[in-house]
Amino acid sequence: MAEHTTPGLSLRRQLLLWLLLPQLVLWSVGGLLTYRIAMAYAEKGIDQSLTQSVRALARQVKPLGSGLLIDFPKAAQDVLEQDPSDRVSYTVTSPPGQFLLGNVMLPQPDADDMGLNAPLLYGATLDDQPMRIVALDLPYGDPDQPQTLRVQVGKGLSVQNRIAAELVWDMLAPLLALGVLLSLMVHAGIRRGLLPLTRLTTQLENRSVNALQPIGMTQAPSEVHALVQAINGLLGEVNRSVNQEKRFLNDAAHQLRTPLAGLISQVELAQRETQDPVLQARLSKVLSGAQRSAHLVHQLLTLARSETVAQTAPLDLADLAREVAREWTPKALAAGMDLGFEGEDHAPLVGDALQLREAMSNLIDNALRYTPRGTEITLSVWHNAQGLILRVQDNGPGLDEAGRAQAFGRFWRASELPGGCGLGLSIVREITRRHGGDAHAEAVSPQGLRIDLVLPTTHPL
Repeated sequence: MAEHTTPGLSLRRQLLLWLLLPQLVLWSVGGLLTYRIAMAYAEKGIDQSLTQSVRALARQVKPLGSGLLIDFPKAAQDVLEQDPSDRVSYTVTSPPGQFLLGNVMLPQPDADDMGLNAPLLYGATLDDQPMRIVALDLPYGDPDQPQTLRVQVGKGLSVQNRIAAELVWDMLAPLLALGVLLSLMVHAGIRRGLLPLTRLTTQLENRSVNALQPIGMTQAPSEVHALVQAINGLLGEVNRSVNQEKRFLNDAAHQLRTPLAGLISQVELAQRETQDPVLQARLSKVLSGAQRSAHLVHQLLTLARSETVAQTAPLDLADLAREVAREWTPKALAAGMDLGFEGEDHAPLVGDALQLREAMSNLIDNALRYTPRGTEITLSVWHNAQGLILRVQDNGPGLDEAGRAQAFGRFWRASELPGGCGLGLSIVREITRRHGGDAHAEAVSPQGLRIDLVLPTTHPL
């Protein structure tokens, strides 16, 4: 028993996933690294600017005896405070922590990290805003009473962050556009690369069940050629097996028909030569069995032929149906039944005339076998939205719902009357499906049965 499997992710989607997902990851990592590098360079620029500013401010504070002379002109102060959005804060304290001069009291650094005449850069927060601050301690005063002067200059990081973000975006926007272009090229490349597999799938889907000829692939990658060769090998083995079975069935049917025909002739001769009623009854049973066996062999041979590829050609289904009705009219009259044709004058179709003739003959034969004398049988052909409809209808006893559901099964018989073998309707459905259609059995009111064959006119046989 075969396991039920569900299709997984398609090969195209897997290739796209494994080619584009790493690209997305690398693009994200590249963006993060670019941002970090941009921030580092921006911070380095701010540190250099702050160091120069703190030294320049320190030069404006001059020792005077044991005190200080602060020469900080208004122009210099305006330079430090000229940009409100990027304001520079400064503080002069002595001793460190006691405010002398500035526009704001900046946070103090850790005292353990400070050294004289050595600028110290550190980060801090002022009014919930991140800042970068540099502090410089300078000695002054008498040697007996040394003192320390601390000069601090700080700058907010908002402008730095904005510049870094703009820099990152200016760098990543072209990369994003290139990434989209690369994705489209990858998608197109995968689609083109998988085109041989798509053509192979189309060839296999458009084949009929019995089309077992090798698949032709002139231009395809080596991997697809290997797959095609493997499929062609399998098709060859299946074709040989099917041909052997068909040859066996044909040979067996042909070999059986001759002795059965001889047996029927001999039994009929024996019936005419004897007057013994007991022997006559036994010969009748032998004749009935031989005729049924001959009919079964004929049906098996017809079934084997119906399972081969149809030999299609343009034909007129209405003309063919009228011809079949004329051929069966003498037998219908002999059975006391009325057989007629109704429908359109012309019904063009591309199909196998031999197989369609056999299907109509089976339907008429079934109606003659399983309906009583006086039954009316009508063969009709007409167009509708589905294509061509071929119908055989009678007003006999018909079939119940269960019988109609099983009517097209092989070796199913609705009656035990002699002569049938249960293959007629099965052959009819097989021939109809070879032509791209299907067969249906429906009840007729007040009584009777009709068999409809729906034959699409556009089916590629």
